[in-house]
Amino acid sequence: MPQYPYKNLSLRIFALCKFTPQFFCMSFHRLGLLLLCVSFSIPAVHAKGKADRKMTERLKADIYYLASDSLEGRRTGSQGERLAGDYIEKRYRDLDVDPYKAVYRHPFTFIYGKEIAEGTQIKIGGHVLAIKEEVFPLPFSASKHLGGDLLPDVMEQGSIWMISLYADKDEANNAHFDAEKSMFDRTKEAQKHGATGIVFYDAFGSKWPPSFNGLSENEFVDIPVVFLTHNAYKKYVPDDGDSTKTRTNVAVDLNIAIRKTDRKGTNIAAFIDNKAPYTVILGAHYDHLGRGEDGNSMAANSLGQIHNGADDNASGTAALLELAGWLKKNQKKLHNYNYMFINFSGEELGLLGSKNFVKNENIDSQHSSYMLNMDMVGRLNDSTHALTVGGIGTSPAWAQFAGNPPRQFRFVIDSSGVGPSDHTSFYHEGIPVLFLFTGTHRDYHKPSDDADKINYAGEVEVIKYAEDIIKKMDKSPKPVFTATKQTSVGKVNFKVTLGIMPDYSFQDGGVRVDGVSENKPAKNAGIKEGDIIIQLGDIKVQGMQSYMEGLSKFKAGDKTNVTIMRAGQKMVLPLQFLK
Repeated sequence: MPQYPYKNLSLRIFALCKFTPQFFCMSFHRLGLLLLCVSFSIPAVHAKGKADRKMTERLKADIYYLASDSLEGRRTGSQGERLAGDYIEKRYRDLDVDPYKAVYRHPFTFIYGKEIAEGTQIKIGGHVLAIKEEVFPLPFSASKHLGGDLLPDVMEQGSIWMISLYADKDEANNAHFDAEKSMFDRTKEAQKHGATGIVFYDAFGSKWPPSFNGLSENEFVDIPVVFLTHNAYKKYVPDDGDSTKTRTNVAVDLNIAIRKTDRKGTNIAAFIDNKAPYTVILGAHYDHLGRGEDGNSMAANSLGQIHNGADDNASGTAALLELAGWLKKNQKKLHNYNYMFINFSGEELGLLGSKNFVKNENIDSQHSSYMLNMDMVGRLNDSTHALTVGGIGTSPAWAQFAGNPPRQFRFVIDSSGVGPSDHTSFYHEGIPVLFLFTGTHRDYHKPSDDADKINYAGEVEVIKYAEDIIKKMDKSPKPVFTATKQTSVGKVNFKVTLGIMPDYSFQDGGVRVDGVSENKPAKNAGIKEGDIIIQLGDIKVQGMQSYMEGLSKFKAGDKTNVTIMRAGQKMVLPLQFLK
């Protein structure tokens, strides 16, 4: 389950609503989401019968391989992801399930981080400084050319400011001092007072100097900003003996170029073509956290450790392969729909693979029957037997699956079509969705989520339940779609809400709208899916960070304007937050 180009704030926000222990008990309660628990006295689940034993053997083979150290956590775009894709593709071939549109692999590209681009050059006192070794632009710096003189004691409007990063030696040697945050906050303040550029410097020789952070969560500012190392400061900037003040004018020339970096992921898709008018979509993501490089691990000091993701989501991947084999074997009996199987990548970074697949493959409600998503289905608790069935409110057809759980489960019913997994991408296209999930646990998003902790007998029962759903629906007409209340995307509390689902993969300035809730301020103002919000009141919106900053300025009942871009045209709409 997800967490964003993970030092990217929007991914971080998205990750907050991933299945943490508080997700169901706190966030759902706070939002008034209807949770219906149906309790039974249930015996422990044990796989039984020859067919169940064989399924268990296949699940173990799939999960132990996908969650092995050799795949190094299946991080999106990594060699481990490619090896996992090879394995999944071979499994579909062995099952005689054809590729979707003649190919199993459906790659996609997304913006991930930032890097210092070619052409960046920084001169101080006529000297060209070595990038990164002596000086570097901050990842939130504007890309532009600026020259002038440094005169830090004056800090006039329209001048380049020189600012000491640290107040004293103690701060310089404090390992917990957040240098980038400090520089970002002070840059925003300096902009307000007319600074045209900033050179931060280390006057004290910090034991913990900052470095260029390509995964910075801070948005771009409008002025160039650089950091000068301690040695470069001492070498190129004369002073009068006061380590925090430089009184001599120094010529500076900043030619800054920061560019966004791409990453590539690959969805795997297979298809059973029954020549039917509608297609059932069955999905599970196969990516995970790699070695924690994206900052989405829940374990302390785990960077570099392999996060195998046996439950999240080798379990769902293996379950999807089981359904593919079962449907192929029973194709003559279950043929009233076509069946598509999608193994998503990029889910842990914010549903990037499923969003891309829906858009690039033109998946729509006219040709799709429903979508069944399986994410973390391998840890059915033998004490509680809790199985979450999400998306129940997205179609009246799902009522039959809400009130009569099999004896081996206690259902937790979630009515919403929006949640922290890939079914959300299909719900926003007006497709009914169902979501199966066996619950969170102490190994979630940690290196300890290993294959030997999977409840294989329990997963067999979950798969058999999914088969029952598919069998019943194959004999039923295409389910009718109904919209549901949208759940929160994080734990950040505001006094107001706009009522949109942001597109977390969008990083080209502003916040693109992926969905609009009924009877909310955005809908009332005329905001539509696809619009890009670029300003809230007086706050310029460059991304999720400034979007939240803008929301925090308002209270219930306030009136303001929201500025959007629609089809390349700027529009200003009157907006009122609900009381």
